[in-house]
Amino acid sequence: MSESGTGGSGRGRGPQRSGQGNSGQGNSGQGGQRRDGSRRNAQGRERNRAPRRSFTESAPSQRTRRADPARLVAFEVLRAVASEDAYANLVLPARIRHHGLDKRDAGFATELSYGALRGQGTYDAVLERCVDRPLDQLDPAVLDALRIGTHQLLAMRVPAHAALDQTVGLARAVIGAGPSALINAVLRKVSARTLDEWLELLLSDEQDPTKVASVRYAHPEWIVRAFRQSLVAHGRPVTEINDLLEADNAAPVVNLVALPGLGKLDEALESGAAAGELVEGSALSSGGDLGRLSSVREGTTRVQDVGSQLVARALAAVDLGQTADDGEAWLDLCAGPGGKAALLGALANQRGATLLANEPAPHRAKLVRKALAAVPRDAWQVRTGDGRDVGTEQAERFDRVLVDVPCTGLGALRRRPESRWRRTPKDLADLGPLQRALLKSALDAVKPGGVVAYVTCSPHPAETTAVVSDALRKRDDLELWDAGSALDAVSLTGNLGAGHELTAQLWPHIHSTDAMFLALIHKKP
Repeated sequence: MSESGTGGSGRGRGPQRSGQGNSGQGNSGQGGQRRDGSRRNAQGRERNRAPRRSFTESAPSQRTRRADPARLVAFEVLRAVASEDAYANLVLPARIRHHGLDKRDAGFATELSYGALRGQGTYDAVLERCVDRPLDQLDPAVLDALRIGTHQLLAMRVPAHAALDQTVGLARAVIGAGPSALINAVLRKVSARTLDEWLELLLSDEQDPTKVASVRYAHPEWIVRAFRQSLVAHGRPVTEINDLLEADNAAPVVNLVALPGLGKLDEALESGAAAGELVEGSALSSGGDLGRLSSVREGTTRVQDVGSQLVARALAAVDLGQTADDGEAWLDLCAGPGGKAALLGALANQRGATLLANEPAPHRAKLVRKALAAVPRDAWQVRTGDGRDVGTEQAERFDRVLVDVPCTGLGALRRRPESRWRRTPKDLADLGPLQRALLKSALDAVKPGGVVAYVTCSPHPAETTAVVSDALRKRDDLELWDAGSALDAVSLTGNLGAGHELTAQLWPHIHSTDAMFLALIHKKP
């Protein structure tokens, strides 16, 4: 980061302490008191100064002048997200390794980074009451430091004096002494109230429930409206909106999957992970450096949300009846970065099937190959090319097709905290044609009697039911199979309650998964 090398900038601009006049001037030097008791300087001018005070922890001379490594990691993550359009989940592990954080400090840095990003909307509303100018007129680095400090003060079990001292110390080290004074003053105003007290102040006169939910739960207003619409579209009561928004803000538990027939969870369970309650071969990890597990390093155990595990297993397990031949051909049309492809590849290997994993971007195709490396090589291939061409080039070749289309990712905001502030309603319109084209290609590529799993990590009806309905209207050789029953069949509970009108929607507040959507489209034989 460019800021991390500027620790000395601005130090000369800070106020001098009393008594730090030039040596040799004695009591008549600048800033001192004359022998006659007056406060006139050497030029005879009287200084208007406050009474002398004793030093406290808030005095500039006593404040920390270095950057605490865990807070520095969080600051660098926020800076990369803001200035480089980076993804926090990719930047954070690299910064933790770079600064050599231990498990405890890594956990603190993770909570501080993700929490400040998730709560940005709420914290900015608070900061607007504490800063004497519009926030967009602040230096972006200063604003990120303020967000880090505000999260500590309002949402973490960090003593106020420590949050202030360490955040100001971070600012002095990486931004400068001048900005650190502003940050200190603003955060002192923030610390005057609890989060609940701030919310009461901010929302006391607000009557619009969407705006109230937006500030209280730190989601843009358009996403609050979209989630209300999504709940109703998938058969859930709109009264669940606050529960959904709150679940979006909870720190997600790391989900693990042991590739069927290849991986084991013994090592993870011995290290403190708990067996998953929703799907076979899964575990919930308490975090830490999962790279220390040999099965993770070998690729036979992987980090993957339970929702993704469920939809992949549902596609692999659905009964195709008499139309399925030995040696089925499976297709993952949008395979990058390879998580679902690895699980499908392992399942295909167990069942004597083969998987073609398609990915248009060469660098992501490399990630797919890496993800599949633990699966026997004769069970899979990787194609680098546009998925929209597969339906024409390999028409009616595949028995099972997964089309996990590019989407807004509104269902994974808890794992990608910066996404809620990046996405706009325009993204829905931009992605719609691509989603429909990819689904058409998948339907052209599947054999008569085969099945296509249309999957999104978004509950928005514009990306889910509307796309599926459009495809069904245009053809008479397609029918929906019961996706909710298919999910129940591969779950350990057998009763997820995710189905609605033959499609299925998983939810963070109901299933503790990402909000994955699944439609199973059968091509009639």
